Amino acid sequence: MNKLIIDATKDEIFFMIIDNNDYYNITYENSKNNYEKLIILINEFLKSKSLNLDKISEIYINRGPGSFAGIRNSLAVVKGIFLVKKIDYYCFSFDDFRAENMVKYEKIPDLCKKFKIKKNLINPLYLS
Repeated sequence: MNKLIIDATKDEIFFMIIDNNDYYNITYENSKNNYEKLIILINEFLKSKSLNLDKISEIYINRGPGSFAGIRNSLAVVKGIFLVKKIDYYCFSFDDFRAENMVKYEKIPDLCKKFKIKKNLINPLYLS
């Protein structure tokens, strides 16, 4: 199954699909308008790769630190996906992987396992 990574903590909203050894990503402007249609952007990205949420087995979401609005909206969308589709999610922070050098998005699922990031647990880190 495929994995979806979501990061809305920075200047751009970032999505990545991991399909075995293939990686697909896209970025969008980090704006209020895009936060309001975050699930639409996710579905459009999945559709562009001939996928849908039923083909996603796990979601990895950056919980911060970063943009309050980005974190809040992305966590709300992922929690909604979990409630409807029962897709497990992992809320990571790049701070969780400080012991690693040069963390890349495609390594996030392996790093979450290595550092025992718990699934379906939300603990956001907002910048003030």
